[in-house]
Amino acid sequence: MAAGVPGAAVSERVVNAPLDQVWEILTDFENGFTTVQPDMHRVRVLTRAGDRVELHARGRLGQRAHLRGIVRPGWCWLQSRFLIIGMAAAAQPDGRTRVALTGGVRVPTMAAVVPVGVRRESRRSLERLEGLVARSDG
Repeated sequence: MAAGVPGAAVSERVVNAPLDQVWEILTDFENGFTTVQPDMHRVRVLTRAGDRVELHARGRLGQRAHLRGIVRPGWCWLQSRFLIIGMAAAAQPDGRTRVALTGGVRVPTMAAVVPVGVRRESRRSLERLEGLVARSDG
């Protein structure tokens, strides 16, 4: 999906944990997600029906976003007026999980994002995810 959004940058990493464990953390929007995403201070699930989700997010600097999206096994796409977040995860044959993250600030009048700091933030998110799964194993 990121390939269809000009400016989107994707970061990937193989995490030493099974898909179910990784996906549970990433889609626990009010807890795990806020721990993994460095710029998310608080997220509240407004509605969750089937594969549709609606969230209210507050950033570390006080910015707010009303995110709407789709969450299905192995992938999630969220967007607000000014923000896009994409997550995907796939089981690897060795029991680990490949995780890909993308996102950025939306350009409201265009199908594009400004990827300022996205790679750095995605790398930090993947490092935090690895730390969470390592702590839960030990």
